[in-house]
Amino acid sequence: MTGALTASASAGFAKQFGSAPEGVWSAPGRVNLIGEHTDYNEGFVLPFAINRRTYAAVSTRNDGIARVASSFSDEIVEIPLTNISNSTVSGWSAYPLGVAWALIQAGAKPTGFDLYVDSDVPVGAGLSSSAAIECSVAMALNDLWQANLDRSALAKIGQRAENEIVGAPTGIMDQTASLFGVLDHVVFLDCQSLVAEAIALGLKQNSLEIVVMDTKVSHRLVDGGYAARRAACEQGASQMGVSSLRDLGVSDLAKAETILDPLVYKRVRHVVTENARVLETVELLKSSGPKSIFDLLYASHESMRDDFEISIDELDLAVETAMGVGAVGARMTGGGFGGAAIALIDSTKIENLKSEVAKAFEARGFKKPELFSVLADAGAKREA
Repeated sequence: MTGALTASASAGFAKQFGSAPEGVWSAPGRVNLIGEHTDYNEGFVLPFAINRRTYAAVSTRNDGIARVASSFSDEIVEIPLTNISNSTVSGWSAYPLGVAWALIQAGAKPTGFDLYVDSDVPVGAGLSSSAAIECSVAMALNDLWQANLDRSALAKIGQRAENEIVGAPTGIMDQTASLFGVLDHVVFLDCQSLVAEAIALGLKQNSLEIVVMDTKVSHRLVDGGYAARRAACEQGASQMGVSSLRDLGVSDLAKAETILDPLVYKRVRHVVTENARVLETVELLKSSGPKSIFDLLYASHESMRDDFEISIDELDLAVETAMGVGAVGARMTGGGFGGAAIALIDSTKIENLKSEVAKAFEARGFKKPELFSVLADAGAKREA
């Protein structure tokens, strides 16, 4: 598929712009194994890059104009680089144009560029299609503009683009996973120090696979639910006298319950216990392998459902159905309010999982879900 999409991106570029691109770069989407809404609280996350990727075919121009096109939209967006702002760009093009803006803010010496994007990362499923666009474009422009930024800096470029141009108050997890992915490994990221460590997943030798259960309920993180959760976390940290919720442990929750508004307390409790679950998951993966983490995955889902209140009926149904057919563990993944859940499951049970989830969704009158296996893949790279 990698070669096919590289060729498809090149062909799309040639059709739109009349010449071959100077190069093609790709970046993967990501699944978060555990550690949800902890990243912007300077906590711990455990995502992995997946074998669904976004491809950016790019050539430079010498007139300071950016032209962006894609396989999923008929329009070509054209804008002078000097005009890019959160009020002049919108829709999907805000992601690549935001990256160009952030690179310029970081001191890159820009030229114009033509860009064509192709992707097989599902949009709106919580698999970070946005970071896949940002990181593929960041890698491309970093090379073509000879900015010489390292991957940690490019992760911050992608985050800044999303925060300041797109307007989504996201953390840095998605970009880090997309840039630092390693085959059959999760990326253990400390969101305070930004130190990343690859931890072996060991799925194949345990006959396990991770199945994405896409509910087909699209979520948009620029809507209010995400921002409200973030604001509650910041309020909780302030009232507890810490700079971020990272500084609180499970032992601090009894005190927090006496100080905080009940709703803010529930949000804080999710983040604090989720950080603890991430650290325990890392230790278990190292010592006992992936079959040992099932309790932690489901506990994470319960916390997001009950304390952070970002799950929806479709996600809950997918998780409960997966557990019912014998999944090692299951949880919603991503920002919530839609998107996907994941099941860690024995390879022999996947067909049964697919049929049971489809039946359960049909019985409830929900949209038909899409289920597919993902592998932990390598991070962003130049393809051609």
